[in-house]
Amino acid sequence: MQQAASSDTHANGSDTPALSQRAFWALTFGSIGVVYGDIGTSPLYALRVAVLAAADNGAVTQNIVLGVLSLIFWSLIVVVTLKYVLVLLRADNEGEGGTLALTALAFRALGKRTPLVIALGTVGASMFYGSTLITPALSVLSAIEGLNVATEAFAPYVLPLTVIILILLFSVQSHGTKRVSAFFAPIMLLWFIVIAVAGAVEIAANPDILSALNPVHGIQFLLSHGIIGLITLAAVFLVVTGSEALYNDLGHFGRRPIQTAWLYFVLPALLLNYFGQGALVLADPESLANPFYLLFPEWALYPMVALATAATAIASQAVITGAYSITRQAMQLGFVPRMEVRHTSEELFGQIYMPRVNWLLLVGVLLLVFMFRSSSELAAAYVLAVATTEWTAGILGFIVIWKLWRWPLWAVSALMVPLILVDSSFMLASTLEFFEGAWIPVLVGAVLVLVMYTWRRGTRLLAQKTRRVEVPFAPLIKSLEEKPPHIVPGTAVFLTSDPEFAPTALLHNLKHNKVLHEHNVILTIVNQDIPRVPLKDRVHLEQINDKFMRLVLHFGFMERPNVPRALAVARKQGWSFDIMSTSFFLSRRSVRSDVRSAMPPWQDRLYIFLAHNADDASSYFQLPTDRVVEIGTQVTV
Repeated sequence: MQQAASSDTHANGSDTPALSQRAFWALTFGSIGVVYGDIGTSPLYALRVAVLAAADNGAVTQNIVLGVLSLIFWSLIVVVTLKYVLVLLRADNEGEGGTLALTALAFRALGKRTPLVIALGTVGASMFYGSTLITPALSVLSAIEGLNVATEAFAPYVLPLTVIILILLFSVQSHGTKRVSAFFAPIMLLWFIVIAVAGAVEIAANPDILSALNPVHGIQFLLSHGIIGLITLAAVFLVVTGSEALYNDLGHFGRRPIQTAWLYFVLPALLLNYFGQGALVLADPESLANPFYLLFPEWALYPMVALATAATAIASQAVITGAYSITRQAMQLGFVPRMEVRHTSEELFGQIYMPRVNWLLLVGVLLLVFMFRSSSELAAAYVLAVATTEWTAGILGFIVIWKLWRWPLWAVSALMVPLILVDSSFMLASTLEFFEGAWIPVLVGAVLVLVMYTWRRGTRLLAQKTRRVEVPFAPLIKSLEEKPPHIVPGTAVFLTSDPEFAPTALLHNLKHNKVLHEHNVILTIVNQDIPRVPLKDRVHLEQINDKFMRLVLHFGFMERPNVPRALAVARKQGWSFDIMSTSFFLSRRSVRSDVRSAMPPWQDRLYIFLAHNADDASSYFQLPTDRVVEIGTQVTV
């Protein structure tokens, strides 16, 4: 389903009339299970946390409930519906969405990789990782806490049950989600129907709660409550966490299915439940202990805990796979070192598993669970990371609409500046919770920003240093023609990042082995700022002379480079070769520190650590292991 959606959406901005009605509704149904898990489980904790913040240990009044509900309603309308559903979903990069896809689109809009766009993309991606750590912990913990509503006897078991579920969730990632994902949409469909019905019943008993639709209630609350109003605004932002998933999953489902699911199903269900919780709290302030579960009769409590646990597991699954996807994009854009990527489905290209990312996430999630021990405490840590991610997306969207869509500056300002100001207000409000736990995703984000910056800087410095000692390719060819070495049969493929200079492996082969193959291919792999490169543009061949040929392979940032498969495309373009008589020569660099390095010693050590732990080129480019020859070289940075 995802692969079909992706291919259908590339043509014209993820909104294609080529989709049949059956395919459209299948994608719409599927998006309910994948896209809306995170934002769909926010009712478990969002209203409770927001009203508690507004009450500030005082009485829960009608003005507080109506003010908080008004802020919730208009946050969902402005941040999710206007900004993401109606605006940013149109800013697709060849059908793909997400912070790094938008960053690559901004590169294309400006015609170069500017420091501002790189910084925005790096910060946005890093903060996404920060929120990814919190989502599984917060969601599963809030679901299991429903057992406390039934009886306090379950209180000692909430934390162990949460830990067991999280360990199981991360342990099954290597098997992929192909089998279980078929149940995602039906479970989430049932979830939204149940929470909508529960909320509607309570609204019918207290219809006055609908007056909270008036934005005046929210504005008056903010103006009359000072610092408490800002703290409450940060808590209200919990209702829109997960909205970035709408954009991240654009390439899987397409714009129209995601929009349709939100406008006609998910948004109404969420509003009915939030307003139902508000009506319940107005009628019985004691229900604020857990207004979500108290919407249901006692007999339905245990089934709802089970359904909520399944829904939060699905929400966690979505952010985990999102972390894999954004890491792969970051690798292709040169932000982080190469890491192992395993495909868990032959049919669905987007289903991948990254072992290092998976286990690092699990360790981080479990640490958060043991540190905070309750969803109310953990919620404070969540908002700043998501608010920062959405703020960076707003600014990048401004650049794309202005420079790529070529809107007049006044028009793009009228559209995006108010949305950016709303994001800024949420981000400012969430900084008030910095010492209550918001420092954790900031710390995670800062570490990742440092890692990305160090990797980019070290790679650039290393390239500059090696360039000074590299041999230009053209003079080498001329020298080999004048004084040819011993020629051996077969084909040698030499990988290099710059085809204008002789590959290090070629020079070492000539220097130490004193031989040259009958056919030599200088292979360069180029990662482009588009998600996927069409097959017709994959290969560029250039014959240099009878012994040398230059071959350039192009890949997008959503693709994992597969050199043998790309060489099959080259064969169709007229290059004849036998894989069994072909050897791939790689230069394995051993990086050492240099006392004259342009980086401080600690950054030198960090870059060397990252370089030593990067996935080797042969497995990353999926080269046949029995045809690879690695020649070691030492370089200093």
